Amino acid sequence: MNLKNKFIKFVGAGAINTVATYILYIILVLFLNYQISYAIAFVFGIILSFVLNTKYVFEVEQTFKKFLLFPLVYLVQYLLGAIMMNIIVEMIGISKFFAPLFVTICLLPVSYLLSRKILQNKERIK
Repeated sequence: MNLKNKFIKFVGAGAINTVATYILYIILVLFLNYQISYAIAFVFGIILSFVLNTKYVFEVEQTFKKFLLFPLVYLVQYLLGAIMMNIIVEMIGISKFFAPLFVTICLLPVSYLLSRKILQNKERIK
């Protein structure tokens, strides 16, 4: 499968993941601080993303090593996202309900490149 098709599948899987994590975030933010809600939804999203990316996008074996390494991608994304959340909620004044969507879209290229690197490491690109 060529890079363009993989990226399209990545965007589709990301859309599913985004909807699921956004719904979780909205529910949590009704009861918790927006940063705590974002953190919980983010961890859920990592697990869902790992499953979708290994089975559907990159079609690679799910290994324990990949499962352990995969969150490193999202550690980078989380740190960038938390900083962005703070800036756009506190400084720019974008609603805490819409801020995670903006952050997700902005970080999409970073997520794709790092996910591909970890999941296809030492495997032939299909």
